[in-house]
Parts: sequence; C-alpha cells; structure tokens
Amino acid sequence: MAYAKVKYALEGAVAVITLNDPGTLNAAAVDMVLELAEATKRAAGEARAAVLTGEGRGFSSGAKLGGDRPPLGDDGKIDLGKALAEAYNPFMSQLRNLPIPLVTAVNGAAAGVGCSIALMGDMILASESAYFLQAFRRIGLVPDGGATYQLPRMIGRARAMEMMLLGEKVSAAKALEWGLINRVVADADLLTEALKLAAELADGPTKTLGMIRKLAWQSLDNGWEEQLTAERWAQRDVGRYTDFAEGVAAFLQKRPAKFTGN
Repeated sequence: MAYAKVKYALEGAVAVITLNDPGTLNAAAVDMVLELAEATKRAAGEARAAVLTGEGRGFSSGAKLGGDRPPLGDDGKIDLGKALAEAYNPFMSQLRNLPIPLVTAVNGAAAGVGCSIALMGDMILASESAYFLQAFRRIGLVPDGGATYQLPRMIGRARAMEMMLLGEKVSAAKALEWGLINRVVADADLLTEALKLAAELADGPTKTLGMIRKLAWQSLDNGWEEQLTAERWAQRDVGRYTDFAEGVAAFLQKRPAKFTGN
C-alpha cells in the first residue's frame, strides 16, 4: 500500500513506521492516523517488533488545528470528540493490543495526541532535544489519546496534573527522571539505538513478549486476584509455544536460544 503521510520499511524483522508530514511537524491529522493504523496492522502481520518515529525536526505536533471545518454532532453543534471515536481512539486501542513489542523513538516535539502516541511504546527512547507537551489547556481542550489514563499511571497523579493543568514542556531529561520514558540518547543516535533495541526484541520469543505486554496492560485495571488468574492462563499458553522448549534446551545446553517467534 502507498502512504501519503506515513513511511513504512522493514529492517530485518523490525518494521519501521515513520510519521511523514514534516512540513506540519508531523501533525497527527485524521488521514495520517488512518494510515498509521494500516501500517501498524501490516507490521503486526509481517514483523516481530516495530519502531515508531517521526520524520524531520519532531515526532508529532499533535492533532492538526485549523483549516478543516469542525465536525458536527447529531444535534448540529460542534463535536470535536467525533474524530476521537472514529479514528484516534481505535488507533490507540490498536497500539495497546499490538501482538509485537513497540519501540517509540521520540525526536523533538511530542505534543498533544502526538505525546499520547509516543507514550504508547513498550520502550520509549527520546533524543536529548525531545520534549513532551500536553498543550490542550492552552486551546481550551482536554487531553485525549488516552493521556488522562496513561499519565497518572506512569508518573503519578501529582506530576500528571502538572503536565495537563499547566501545559508546560517536559524535557527528555525530566521525562527520564520522572519515569515517563526509558532512555535518553544523543539526537544523532536516536534511530540507530531504537533499531538496535527493536532488533533485540525481535530476536526474542515474540509471542511470549506479546503476552507480557498484554499482561502489563491488564495490570493497570485488574485487581490482585484477577492478575494472578491472568498470569496463570498466560503461563499455560506460553508453555505450549515451541520457543519455551527451545529456551529450556538452550539453558540446559548452555548456549544462546534461537527463538522463532512460535
């Protein structure tokens, strides 16, 4: 499939998906999000890990403002939540339910819903010049893309409130200090390091890693007993994968495991 605002490439077993509208700092307009959804679906079918990044000076400046006529609800009044229901929310759920590990490589600005997308990575790498911004309050809107769910769970209510109520930039260094991201790397090394990390994940037991990310997401909502039960059934399932047999054999033979993702 040809994309207008997304680039897609395979680097070995890693799918590299790039937001590609640098003239708008990769504004996440509805048409881009629909392309991202298609590219992500493709990655899930043909890769064992994925990298998501932005072209040019920034990851994403957020939803595109101005130009298009605001959508109207059934009552004939402006309904900005309509695009969330039809495009953004399904895409965010798609990222949550992705069966392969996702590495986000955040270059420059990650603002608005672009920030929400960046924070969906299982591993989040940021360049030294990157920053994260919940700018909604500056235009009289509420955070979206799951930000009000994610941020309190990632960095605690107090810091989440600071990001959302003040709408100030959070530098890569502060994001790392807060536990919002995993690593900060030099600007020039960002994609190289992200690909290296994704390749390491792609060499692992892919289905098992997918189960781990599923359990981690479930833990945000489950109680203790529910999570123990989820682990119990997940362990049954992964114990039937051929990668488990290979992992045990490699351990006993004192050699590196050669996982196939099955």
